[in-house]
Amino acid sequence: MDRKLALVTGASAGIGMAMARTFAANGYDLALTARRGDRLDKLADELRLRHGIETLTVVADLAQAGAVDQILQDLADHGRQVDALVNNAGYGLPGVYAETSWADQAAFLQVMLHAPAELAHKVLPGMIARQFGRILNVASLAGLIPGSQGHSLYGPTKSFLVKLSQSLHLETLNQGVHVSALCPGFTWSEFHDVNGTRDQVGNATPDWLWLGADEVAAAGYEAVEANRPICVPGAPNKTIAALAKIIPDSWTLAAMTSQTARFRKV
Repeated sequence: MDRKLALVTGASAGIGMAMARTFAANGYDLALTARRGDRLDKLADELRLRHGIETLTVVADLAQAGAVDQILQDLADHGRQVDALVNNAGYGLPGVYAETSWADQAAFLQVMLHAPAELAHKVLPGMIARQFGRILNVASLAGLIPGSQGHSLYGPTKSFLVKLSQSLHLETLNQGVHVSALCPGFTWSEFHDVNGTRDQVGNATPDWLWLGADEVAAAGYEAVEANRPICVPGAPNKTIAALAKIIPDSWTLAAMTSQTARFRKV
């Protein structure tokens, strides 16, 4: 088919849903994957009717071994290949490290680190061969600032996505493949509802720190099209990221310690 196909993980809500709408509005066919099939089907119907594109849905749990192969095989069975990949699926795991179960942490690492790395690894050769590809890894401002108490692996996995994106960006220069890491801060989505911190976070953070999912998605799409390796949407988030680079770690860690309890369960 002439149209390119964008695969969006975690497409059933939040930034993932906004990403799907953004890519559809820019002429991409869509492959949508998440655990909630009813939501995927509803979104797929909406975008197919609105934009006249082809939409495919694949219900999959990236915490399960073999999920990546399942998704890619399903697309291959429909005669499609991935031209754009949005690694968006993710969640937060509240609690301090020693008080959580390893089974929960292992599943978290599978979704947040292994699955996006595996997807990128398996679609990248085809992108290079066709001289066209887009990989947008949805990281976080948390990946650009010091670690904090609670959600112990969240920041590290997001830092991993930032570094991975930078490396792939350099490795694919002048090959038609663009790779970017999107690093949003507080975003209006279901993220904090799912991990049970909505009231806590909402009461602790001023409205001017929040961005809408559509704003974040638009910034991410623009960044990957321009082949910028890192995108931090929103002036406050850009300021925080810049300060984190120049302020001594001892200062920033002290600040994180004093503020963490306001917006995270520890």
